Amino acid sequence: MNFESGSVDRKPVLHDPAFAAAELIKNASLEATPKQIASLGDEKPDWLADGMRVYVPFLPSAKFEDAFVACEILKKWGIEPVPHLPARAVPNEQALRLWLLALQALGVTQILLIAGDIDDPKGPFTDTLQLMELGLFQEFGIDGIGVAGHPEGHPIVSEAVLVDALKRKRDYALQHGLSLWVVTQFSFEQTVLEQWLEDHQTILEGIPVYLGLAGPTRLKNLLSYAAQCGVATSAKALTRNLNAARLLRPWTPDSLLKAMAEFQSERPESVLKGIHLFPFGGLKQSSEWLVKKA
Repeated sequence: MNFESGSVDRKPVLHDPAFAAAELIKNASLEATPKQIASLGDEKPDWLADGMRVYVPFLPSAKFEDAFVACEILKKWGIEPVPHLPARAVPNEQALRLWLLALQALGVTQILLIAGDIDDPKGPFTDTLQLMELGLFQEFGIDGIGVAGHPEGHPIVSEAVLVDALKRKRDYALQHGLSLWVVTQFSFEQTVLEQWLEDHQTILEGIPVYLGLAGPTRLKNLLSYAAQCGVATSAKALTRNLNAARLLRPWTPDSLLKAMAEFQSERPESVLKGIHLFPFGGLKQSSEWLVKKA
């Protein structure tokens, strides 16, 4: 597998869904908490593909040191860690410098910037652009930055504000030689994902997008996570005409992968480049699904 994030440089292959699906899988990534990574032991599991990009979230109740340990483990295994950096969790510029210095020492060169789900910011920063404009990322060897996309919107931020923020981050990255990409929140609605990509095609031209999909799990578990993550609206599409027994059956993103591959094959100029799996059913299950699809 090859997990690039720089620019959209795919050679167009028109009307070939199989090729498009293979490309989306080749450029896929996973999300894994520091606790999940630490529980895997000293040796890289066979089911975790070489070269896999793994995003390491910073949970509100956790410490940044936990993410450092997880990144160190992943680097030892030859896996590219992409730690989350929530702006609202940064108490001050000095703390940010120390965190970036620790990541630089580990050889981390890519991060995912998010605002964070903290109601009361720990310091002066409330959004990701404020962190970017400090200019510290380049100073500490960070040359690639991912930012969030919200196909189903944001619970407290308007679509106009979200679009303006993406434009400003795009412009800053271009002006300062930073590689920028977008990772979206997960969704279950094909039409929602397609519409978001079409609406953002001009805004994000040349900037790769990785669509968030939920990894294999039981449907009942998936609906619970969807409610927690603010995508309960599209999750209702999964529950139409379902009885209690079917809620216990496995769910996989196969149908969404197929749909997005068809979308991509018809629009080879699209900014869509890969998928990002949220492993609600377990890291191993999601990784094995990716390997099987490769």
